[in-house]
Amino acid sequence: MKHGTAWALNIAHVTNGTDMRIATWNVNSVRQRLDHLLAWLQERSPDIVCLQEIKCVDEAFPREPIEALGYNVVTHGQKTFNGVALLSKYRFDETTPRLGGDPDDLHARFLEGVVSYPNGSLRIACLYLPNGNPPETEKYPYKIKWMERLLEYSKERLKGEQPLVLAGDFNVIPANGDVYNPAAWANDALFLPKTREHYRALLNLGLTDAIRAVSDQPGQYTFWDYQAGAWPKNNGIRIDHLLLSPQASDRLRDAGIDRHVRGWEKASDHVPVWVDLDLN
Repeated sequence: MKHGTAWALNIAHVTNGTDMRIATWNVNSVRQRLDHLLAWLQERSPDIVCLQEIKCVDEAFPREPIEALGYNVVTHGQKTFNGVALLSKYRFDETTPRLGGDPDDLHARFLEGVVSYPNGSLRIACLYLPNGNPPETEKYPYKIKWMERLLEYSKERLKGEQPLVLAGDFNVIPANGDVYNPAAWANDALFLPKTREHYRALLNLGLTDAIRAVSDQPGQYTFWDYQAGAWPKNNGIRIDHLLLSPQASDRLRDAGIDRHVRGWEKASDHVPVWVDLDLN
């Protein structure tokens, strides 16, 4: 595996003690990508990380080498499928698994945490939104219902006027500029009008898409399929997002996508996305 040393020089975390770097990454099996995860944690030095598709039960999560880098680890796992985790250099005040609104939904797709810093506290929700394909099956109504539950969760949390970050694999392509070929995805659950409408409903609550807040350039992709040479052709889509409440977006300093990680040997098909908040 080749990670390279130049990247560490280019993306070192420069902090004045008041910045918090929050990242999200669909790691696509944490045990298979553990070397990648550890290398990236040391390169980017995030303070809080949301992981999706860890694909293991809680007991099988490789916590020791991650904890050795200074992270507190909380997981909400599931055998073979799904699974989310929170890593934090801050101690967790509280953590809550599962998204409310459907007691029968046992999929491990949501994990909320609260951390305190000298001037306040921040709430972060790590989420792995359902894919929804094929859209003509029961999988698409499940996706839409999940998004409606996320909308209700967000409405309630925004009432607290606390810095809030929704971070994860939303499985939503928000707009034409977020996909290499919109026509090719017209009938995909990630890009259907109803999917994008529900995503916009989140933004209409007052949430800010961190990547779009710092750049309106097309081609800001976070996922490249393993099939049909998508990565070398740059046939990507943007489906991994960090949405910020007004109290968090007011503190936005920078945001970015670590696309170079996709070029690592046996990489995840997703790459990390991160945001820097000034919490002074």
